[in-house]
Amino acid sequence: MAPTFQPLTTYQEYPADEMRHRAESFEEELTRRRTVRDFSSRPIPDGVLDACIRTAGTAPNGANLQPWHFVVITDPDIKRQIREAAEIEEREFYEKRAPAEWLEALAQLGTDANKPFLETAPALIAVFAESYGVKSDGNRTKNYYVSESAGIATGFLIAAVHHAGLVSLTHTPSPMGFLNGILGRPVNEKPFLLLVVGYPAADAQVPAITKRPLAKIRTLR
Repeated sequence: MAPTFQPLTTYQEYPADEMRHRAESFEEELTRRRTVRDFSSRPIPDGVLDACIRTAGTAPNGANLQPWHFVVITDPDIKRQIREAAEIEEREFYEKRAPAEWLEALAQLGTDANKPFLETAPALIAVFAESYGVKSDGNRTKNYYVSESAGIATGFLIAAVHHAGLVSLTHTPSPMGFLNGILGRPVNEKPFLLLVVGYPAADAQVPAITKRPLAKIRTLR
């Protein structure tokens, strides 16, 4: 099939000074973002998560096949089921599977197998990566760069959630196959990540950690 093109009409160029200001303002905005584990149960206003997921859906991806699906969970019973299933895997991880150096690395974050935020937070967003497509006749179609595409879309989603004035937590119990059963998703969708979303609790605390400076993460050639 021959490609179809259209003029680029959405690009906006800025003067150099404004460009630097915009880049630095965006840096400042995302630098305020923190992973939060202490959530309020306060509900999220209607439409906010839909807009954030639409933003995630604009992410670049392999061959524009958009190999992702987002499930928004607000039902208390389903959140409880997810917490129970996740904590089974988490206890197995902390007690049996995790090597000592991994547990040492996690110690600075104060995490353990208990995940109350999965019930307390008003919303969970389960991100699924579509390992292959399925045509209307049942035949499979190949997707490309599935993990990379889902990862970029998740990054967009996290930034959009923060920009909207909410906080989030990325949660990846391993394995996560229980999500397909609880949420009724097909076998061609692999759970990629659970994003816990909401408002921070009034007494929320976050680990006292720092990020590596530019000189440690950037090389000029």
